[in-house]
Amino acid sequence: MKTERGLSINNPNESWLESKGTWFTYVLLITIGHLVILSVPFFDTPTAWTLTNTFHNLSMFIFLHYLKGTPFQTADQGKARRLTHWEQLNNGEQFTETRKFFTLVPIFLFMVTSFYTKYDGIHFVFNSLSLLLLSLVPKFPQMYKVRLFGLNKY
Repeated sequence: MKTERGLSINNPNESWLESKGTWFTYVLLITIGHLVILSVPFFDTPTAWTLTNTFHNLSMFIFLHYLKGTPFQTADQGKARRLTHWEQLNNGEQFTETRKFFTLVPIFLFMVTSFYTKYDGIHFVFNSLSLLLLSLVPKFPQMYKVRLFGLNKY
């Protein structure tokens, strides 16, 4: 009698962001967040877009590149304990679909933000610094397991 084997992964943090439903929910949350910021009466459209971009990049930096460990009891015997969520994603494999998606969304958001701010200099500086420092540089393969200035080392 032939039995089928189930697929088992050591760390659920490695795979849950691969789901297309997660991607859709992520984009939906960005849209809802922008609409909430836009509904504040004293924010004009360029300011609302800049705040959306900055809050998005800051929250994703904290979630993907600052917080370490896993909320699950994993079978990897603590290997993921000192890794950020980005480093755990796809078991550390670079240039996967999921990593490309989470790299392209902030770039697309930056382009949309630049358009709606009419390429104003001050908004452009805030948005580009937010994109580069909080979203793109931490995702570089060269930054894998790198802790700048000893921050978040343990």
